[in-house]
Amino acid sequence: MTSEYDIVTVGGGLGGSAVAKVMASSGASVLLVERETQFKDRIRGEALVPWGVDEARRIGVYDALRASCAHDVPKLLNIVGPLKLERDFTATTPQRLAMLTFYHPGMQEVMISEAQSAGAEVARGGRVRDVQPGERPRVTIERDGRVEECTARLVVCSDGRSSASRAWGGFQVKRDRARMVICGVQLDGIAIPDDTNVFVIGPHVGQFALLLPQGRGRVRAYLCYQHDAAHLSGESALSCFVEECVTTGAPAGFYAEATLAGPLASFDGADNWVDHPYREGIALIGDAAATSDPTWGQGMSLALRDARVLTDFLQTDDDWGAAAHAYAAEHDRYYGVIHSVEDWLTQVFFERGPHADDIRKRALPKLTMDPSRLPDHIISGPNIEFDASIRVRFFGDD
Repeated sequence: MTSEYDIVTVGGGLGGSAVAKVMASSGASVLLVERETQFKDRIRGEALVPWGVDEARRIGVYDALRASCAHDVPKLLNIVGPLKLERDFTATTPQRLAMLTFYHPGMQEVMISEAQSAGAEVARGGRVRDVQPGERPRVTIERDGRVEECTARLVVCSDGRSSASRAWGGFQVKRDRARMVICGVQLDGIAIPDDTNVFVIGPHVGQFALLLPQGRGRVRAYLCYQHDAAHLSGESALSCFVEECVTTGAPAGFYAEATLAGPLASFDGADNWVDHPYREGIALIGDAAATSDPTWGQGMSLALRDARVLTDFLQTDDDWGAAAHAYAAEHDRYYGVIHSVEDWLTQVFFERGPHADDIRKRALPKLTMDPSRLPDHIISGPNIEFDASIRVRFFGDD
């Protein structure tokens, strides 16, 4: 016997659980399939920038996150070579919101509980083996030692950067060239305030160091470096990680008492995406739709924007095919803005070679004199002004 649902979500992370919560709350029958029975610590995004925090508020999960796993970080110390910029997000962004940081497994538990409390059926330990597109797409699931099939009006796939759903749905994946690698680790004993992110960009070495407080003295630390350098991985790489952060420009005193509190690993930073992430009953959201360069911390915010935009269209149009196409078109717009700005930032701060050096000779002195030349889309979101003049000012071509 084949079970029937309005929506099946593949993946119970931030985006999939948000869709399941909203649609179950609106009366839809929802099955959420999550393969992990217990979420584990891996190196993943653990921050929402202010525009993403606003998406959490708009979709209705902001209060639950702040009441459980999230930590407010309203301030930023941005060090770019000799330039030091201090910022209060609550006073300088359209959203007037602090950044939120969280331990990723804790966030996942909160989100999947929110979906279940809203009425979604949750299949923990379930593995999706196939998704067949069509007027009523069909999903094959293995759970509790048996294989079952179900159909849905819509299958929402939020199965991450290595999404199998993209292949099952016949989506064509595009990919940027390799440029940066990002390494992350959770640390105790970092000497920075709990209310301040520290973002250190070292154009002289083409890399950055980032410290994101999670509260109670714990920090998620990142190092982003060139793709052709030796990849850092494992406990023994911590001393090299710290050394490279200091080389980038981070004060050595920040790390003097640092101790490991989790795994240390690196992964590729190149964007991969699909154009128009909907076809034949299958909608892709989050990293399955577009994995943005984690250098710039947009993944969590994009996942919530995808979930919010998709569910807004589904709740206002009974033709879910038309609603999902509308979502996909809007996704391409806002992801396109973020993708473009990320590329500009990477060119100016991290690219190597004579052409990149010439760009920095023009751009950095002007940026030092006028920090407003720095595009703010990765903090304030893809809906702020975006046109060719933004790039001209940032590159110092005016």
